[in-house]
Amino acid sequence: MSDPWRPATSPLAETPEAPQDLTATVPRQLVHRASVAETFLTGVTSTDTHQFTVFAEWPRAHQLHVSSDRSAYEPLLVAETVRQAGALLAHTAYEVPLGHQFVLRELAITTYPGQLALGATPAEPVLHLTVTDIDHRGGRPAGFRYAADVRLDGARVATAHLAVTWTDAAVYHRLRGGRTAASVSALPAPPGLPPAVVDRALPADVVLSPTGHSDRWRLRVDTAHAVFFDHPLDHVPGMLLLEAARQAVRARTRNGRRTPVSFHAVFHRYTELDLPAWIETVDRPGADGADVQVVGRQGKSTVFECVVGTVDG
Repeated sequence: MSDPWRPATSPLAETPEAPQDLTATVPRQLVHRASVAETFLTGVTSTDTHQFTVFAEWPRAHQLHVSSDRSAYEPLLVAETVRQAGALLAHTAYEVPLGHQFVLRELAITTYPGQLALGATPAEPVLHLTVTDIDHRGGRPAGFRYAADVRLDGARVATAHLAVTWTDAAVYHRLRGGRTAASVSALPAPPGLPPAVVDRALPADVVLSPTGHSDRWRLRVDTAHAVFFDHPLDHVPGMLLLEAARQAVRARTRNGRRTPVSFHAVFHRYTELDLPAWIETVDRPGADGADVQVVGRQGKSTVFECVVGTVDG
């Protein structure tokens, strides 16, 4: 059966294509960022129906996305880059208007740490994306899944699968019961774990607060954080929850020094700013016995679940 929707071709011409000599990032609004410094994409081309090549640049220094010893890129930089790629395609190739609200439903990413070492210049990864399972409402796309093959100098550094949906501002306002970034006040951020425990250099980057249990923490949300809250939000962003999963694995006393390299997260509902949330971990033996199940809870609800794969290190 043929797909009733074909991606548009003209909007792609309005964004930078494959960079000859890097000159600029794509417009930051297209990847839902307020800061140019947090915009990692530099161009996009269409290679076939629902297939695209997206170009990016990764900085050699970053508050969150470069390891504390400045030797390697963090896996969650790959996740953020792939997330931005989905937003870019939705706006440029599938005619989703700016101002629509996006929801990350699922993210699965596997990275290859040996390929993520910092070089002498900023890395310029290339993402090969395939869009599938387009959800149509009223004859227009309302969400899709996409797969990404992320390569650096021809070598695969990661693979990813994501599912996102979107809705216009009026529908989103009704879904959220009128909650907005202006009307919701976040709870005061409690004291965090020592930064070294979660492999962070700065106390401001710690997103877990101790509870006295080695496998349970309170989520620490600081809406002044310049990366997680690049712009005002009415809920906790998915990337902060992924960082909480990463830090939970690092903080587990019986986990030893395991390094997170893969994440498979499902987001069940919004994590609210004005209610306490809790992060818990349990062992989940994988193929090599190195998986950890991270669960986020708020009230009586499970807000997200994430299986984190680790390696020694």
